Amino acid sequence: MSNAAHRLLWTVLALLLVAGGGTALAVGSGRLPGGDNPLLGAAPVTWWRAGAPWSALAAAVGGVLLALVGWRLLVAGLRVPDRLSGTLAHPGDRGGRTRVAGAVLTGALERDLLRTPGTRRARVVLTGPVTGPDVWVEVHLAPSADLAAVRDQVDAAVRRFAATVGCRPAHLDVTALLDETGR
Repeated sequence: MSNAAHRLLWTVLALLLVAGGGTALAVGSGRLPGGDNPLLGAAPVTWWRAGAPWSALAAAVGGVLLALVGWRLLVAGLRVPDRLSGTLAHPGDRGGRTRVAGAVLTGALERDLLRTPGTRRARVVLTGPVTGPDVWVEVHLAPSADLAAVRDQVDAAVRRFAATVGCRPAHLDVTALLDETGR
C-alpha cells in the first residue's frame, strides 16, 4: 500500500471513530431518540456498574494508551520518507545519496577549531539549506591568543569544512570571546 493509501485509510478510520463517538454522546445526552436505553445492552452496563470505580479508571488508562498510540501513528503517517532531520544530504552522480548527521559535521569543525593555539572552546551551529548552509561559529580564546593567527586558522578550518562537505557556506558568522576563566 502506498503512503497516500495508508493516510487515507487512517483518516477514514479516524472519521468513523469520531462519528461513532459523537453519535454515542448525542444518544447518551438525550439529544437523539433512544437516549433512555443503554447503547450496549443490559449485561455490559451491569458489568460496568459492578466494577465501579475501577472500571472508570481502566477506561481512562485505556483512553490515554489509545491516544498515545494514535499520536505515534499520526506522527509516523505525516513523516516524509525522504527527509531526515539533522542531516546533510547530497545526491550522487549515479543516483545515490550521501547522508551525514549534522552533529558529526559540527563536531568535526569544532575539533578542527580547537587545534588552533589559544582556543579554549568552540561551538558550531549549521542552519539553512543543504546547498548553502549558514555556519555560526563561536570560539572562546585565551587572553594570550594571537588574534591574527586565530583568524587565519578559523578561515582555514572553514575552507576545509566547505571542501569536505562539498558546498560553500551561504553565511558565515564568527564570534570570538575572550575567556578569562582559565577553563
